[in-house]
Amino acid sequence: MPVRKDRHGMPDSLKRPVNGREAALQALLQIWQEGAYTAIALNRTLRRAGLEELDRRFATELVNGAVKAKGTLDFVLGRMTDRPVRKLEPVIYCILHLGLYQIFYMDRIPDAAACNESVNLAKKFSHKGTDKFVNGVLRGTLRQKELLWEKIRNDMPLRVCHPRWLVERWRRQFGDEEANALCHWNNEPARLSLRVNSCMTTRDAFLQDLRETGCEAEVSLWCPDGIVMTKSPGLQMLLETFPHSFYVQDESSMLPAMALAPQPGERVLDLCAAPGGKTTHIGALMENTGRVTACDIYPHKLKLIAENAARLKLENIKTELQDGCVFREEWEAAFDRVLVDAPCSGLGVLRRRAEARWTKTETGLRDFPALQQKILDNASRYVKPGGVLVYSTCTIEDRENRILIETFLQNHREWKQTGFAHPRTKKTVKELQLYPQRDGVDGFYLTVLQKDK
Repeated sequence: MPVRKDRHGMPDSLKRPVNGREAALQALLQIWQEGAYTAIALNRTLRRAGLEELDRRFATELVNGAVKAKGTLDFVLGRMTDRPVRKLEPVIYCILHLGLYQIFYMDRIPDAAACNESVNLAKKFSHKGTDKFVNGVLRGTLRQKELLWEKIRNDMPLRVCHPRWLVERWRRQFGDEEANALCHWNNEPARLSLRVNSCMTTRDAFLQDLRETGCEAEVSLWCPDGIVMTKSPGLQMLLETFPHSFYVQDESSMLPAMALAPQPGERVLDLCAAPGGKTTHIGALMENTGRVTACDIYPHKLKLIAENAARLKLENIKTELQDGCVFREEWEAAFDRVLVDAPCSGLGVLRRRAEARWTKTETGLRDFPALQQKILDNASRYVKPGGVLVYSTCTIEDRENRILIETFLQNHREWKQTGFAHPRTKKTVKELQLYPQRDGVDGFYLTVLQKDK
């Protein structure tokens, strides 16, 4: 009897997972079949499943680990089956990845359990006979486990679970030791960091509120509004308990709004605003006064910005459907400050976007500088004489950062880089490039530009 599937090719029976392995399988299918972000697929699945905390943690570890190790698991699969990996049935491909991840990376799971439970998944979610195939691949892997481990350990991209092109790129850029450290940083679980909504509470007051509910947290060393959670009941519980008090935001991502330094009553433009983290930070720094215009090219992302602003009770934010590459005449010289958090390769935040290392390509990196330059050129026309523009990205690519800004300044003599305080040392700098393996936070770039009066 054929397996019933929905329009995404997902078996109907996968829609209500009853344990951690089933939840992991459902999330993994969404990631590789639908292009879902790992965090979104996992949260969506776990929310629907309503599993116990132990199963939730197990599913989370399985999904994050299997996604990060995709290239290494594909290598093992390629050695253990004559079938091309890309031609495997998606459900079987994901089941094998989950089984192999348990065998190679989860010492506390007995090998027999990893095999048997994977076979059970195949029986439940695929057609007759695939269970024998899954069993054969995993049992064969166990017989060759040490030999396969030796090959993995002696091959840096396989060992550090990153694409070969990216590892070689970083080896050229940083050297072997730093490239290895960067890859290991990306493979570690990302910490949950929160930005306090300063229009509703203070950092000290919010820290006290968190501790009274049994949470453990520490102040961010990078942003005066930042908090890093060390023990929490989960994001959903925090949102239910403190709905207006915080926004989930990476520490590095808190820096552009601080560098922009918006003042109460000003008119500010956030040209690439979704999902609204920096927009709402700007709105709070302006003490809920003035006007922040937040732009995106997709209506559903504008809705998300508006929802985030409403949750934080910020009334000075207005959304606009606007392409950053298209000049809007009525905005010329209309804004006191403009933020360009440009679309970029995102190579600084691979720790938080587990699947992104496998979806990016080296040739794809070449497309970003031209797009960024066009957006920056447009944005510069929106700034009043004497006004300020902050350019930022979440990448560690010079061509998207330092080199791009050098080109912009050569072509726009009315602009100059202006000094701002380094968030840690407080020394005056003209640009900030953060590297995860050096700074212990997500990779990020920002610089502050000022227009002549």
